[in-house]
Amino acid sequence: MEIDLTLETKEGTGPLKFSYTKMVNAGFTGKNQEEVRHHLTELAEKGIEVPDSTPTLYPVVSRALSTEDAMEVFGDETSGELEYVLFIKNESEVYVGVGSDHTDRNLEEFHIPRSKQICPNITSKTVWPLEEIKEHWDTLSMRCSVVKDGDTILYQEGELGLLLNPSELMTFVKEKIDGPLDGTVIYSGTFKMLTDDFVFADSFSGELVDSKLNRKIEFAYDVKPLDYMEI
Repeated sequence: MEIDLTLETKEGTGPLKFSYTKMVNAGFTGKNQEEVRHHLTELAEKGIEVPDSTPTLYPVVSRALSTEDAMEVFGDETSGELEYVLFIKNESEVYVGVGSDHTDRNLEEFHIPRSKQICPNITSKTVWPLEEIKEHWDTLSMRCSVVKDGDTILYQEGELGLLLNPSELMTFVKEKIDGPLDGTVIYSGTFKMLTDDFVFADSFSGELVDSKLNRKIEFAYDVKPLDYMEI
């Protein structure tokens, strides 16, 4: 598979056609495992299947990767999660974007891996070279907002130092998959929500901020349930 991206470097921007053969979504990748366990307890109380150990990793069909600004979904119980995204050409050439692991929450209660296949993995079109940001990685931050019935809600926010860094994440993934990481897209796992529960929103927008180099990457998409017929 190939996806057309825009590579932004300190020197300027240009097109990047990225080829990939596999995509995985990591979960529960917070460095504070006590907080992770608290989150697992919350999920279990909502009836959601929780893993026996963390972090977790799920394969996702390659065609699910998208930079589109809208997605169609089945049902009205889907929501996004803010994550950084690694595009690994090889282990010495890695690009970083920001995106959303959009998930069917109804299906998630019964089978997490299947729930990851139903909705697209949205990513920003713009990416940065990991080499330019790895030395100040923990100072980068992400935030996202959702819009529900016309109201804008701050949904997630935090510094990337709260999550496994790219080196740690790639090491974890390498232990779980067959073959090299070349041509792999990795979604990082996410922060806790700032709301009490999932928001099944009409739109989702997020950003990755690099205050040291005074730049940011943004993305946004609308969520469009299939509502043109009854079944």
